[in-house]
Amino acid sequence: MVHRLTRRDARRIAVRAQLLDASRPTDLLSVIRHLCLIQVDLTAAVAPNVDLVCWSRLGAAYEPAELDDLLDSGRVVEYTGLLRPGEDIALFRAQMTAWPGEEVTWRTGLARWLTASQACHDDILAILRSDGPTVARDLPDTCVVPWRSSGWNNNRNVPRMLDLMEARGEIAVASREGRERLWDLAERVYPTTDVVDAESADPERDRRRLTSLGIARASMTKPPGEPWDVGDAGEEAVIEGVRGTWRVDPAQLGLPFRGRAALLSPLDRLVVDRKRLTEIFQFDYQLEMYKPVAKRRWGYFALPILYGDSFVGKLDAASDLDAGLLRVNAVHEDVDFTAAMTRAVDREIESLAQFLGLRVSRS
Repeated sequence: MVHRLTRRDARRIAVRAQLLDASRPTDLLSVIRHLCLIQVDLTAAVAPNVDLVCWSRLGAAYEPAELDDLLDSGRVVEYTGLLRPGEDIALFRAQMTAWPGEEVTWRTGLARWLTASQACHDDILAILRSDGPTVARDLPDTCVVPWRSSGWNNNRNVPRMLDLMEARGEIAVASREGRERLWDLAERVYPTTDVVDAESADPERDRRRLTSLGIARASMTKPPGEPWDVGDAGEEAVIEGVRGTWRVDPAQLGLPFRGRAALLSPLDRLVVDRKRLTEIFQFDYQLEMYKPVAKRRWGYFALPILYGDSFVGKLDAASDLDAGLLRVNAVHEDVDFTAAMTRAVDREIESLAQFLGLRVSRS
């Protein structure tokens, strides 16, 4: 059976699946388990991505200290730059063991460099085993062959080695000191779990990804990091006015919808797939922090504004911690806000400021 959906149907499925409808969740661990992952990005023009994602779902119920407790206990872990439920590491252990894998040819060069730098690899393991959590700058660079790239990572031997060792499941991020990761042996960080074989792990990751997204492409070009497609998970669907076929979580079909206003991080899972954002939500958005000031339309770190099942604008704001202010430079309206929309968005801005311990200042 192929489900035939309107764009509004698809939008509501996506919003509800991402826990951004009116029924706010109240438990942080349940949110992370449902979302499957949250990108760790420390850009704090407003707040770090993790805090924005959690706050936009939980609102006043979100306490960053609770997230720290979950990380300290191993119920939430960081893997490849993403926060994940600790138990989900079981779904990656087979992939770690098989690294670099046979199907990804670009990893062959990484494996050759790691082999050539085996002494450095062994030195890092020995230090972590004896000293425990350690930042990269305190680990020795004993690589005989320097890492070479297009230029960005040239000679960043230790950070590159740590990334590869993490991919192999040998080490893990134990905690963070400011912007720096502290590395330790994976066996001392990840919870003890059984290995899920690759044939079972891949479809299970697809299923969980679809549960968190609600609706997604079955196959698409893989971005760096976590995929956005879901393979054969769920059921086939077509969206009126959108080309191609999709996969939909059947548990999301036919449910009632009641929306609310939400301010989202530019790296939020609902918006980070810009192609899906355009196709389903017909929302024009780009993160402009890397653009020259004169070429920015909405601001350095503009937050997409969700209202109900539609994106209606962008919030150009910045946290000024020294002044104790959340500076609102502009609210860019993609549609003419009604009085109700304005009130709802203003409430979210005030709520965000309270969460950050700041006062709202409008230009």
